[in-house]
Amino acid sequence: MSQIYSNIFSNIPNRLPEELFETVLKTDHVRIERIVSRNHSTKAGHWYDQDWDEWILLLQGQAKLRYKNRPEDIVLNPGDYLLIPAHALHRVEWTDRNSDTIWLAIHMTDKVTSGDL
Repeated sequence: MSQIYSNIFSNIPNRLPEELFETVLKTDHVRIERIVSRNHSTKAGHWYDQDWDEWILLLQGQAKLRYKNRPEDIVLNPGDYLLIPAHALHRVEWTDRNSDTIWLAIHMTDKVTSGDL
């Protein structure tokens, strides 16, 4: 296996018209992704519906997530993490407009339970 070395906060474009999604590491069961948002949100009326669990960690910035079937929004600050279960309809309402919001997302094909965290 070749060594992977980089910095999660480096190589962010000055212009970011779309969110930046970069795969950091991938195996048969796990994909780790860096996401950079700059005042981005999910398109109106769209809900993500994934076939896999996704664990996210907010490293920098701020974001608000909404689940379709839950009344309360979730505001994420640096250091906050969240497990999004497979098929939980969700969307990003907004991300920080004044600085980059940097996420670490771990997509898992194996089912995760709270005892495994």
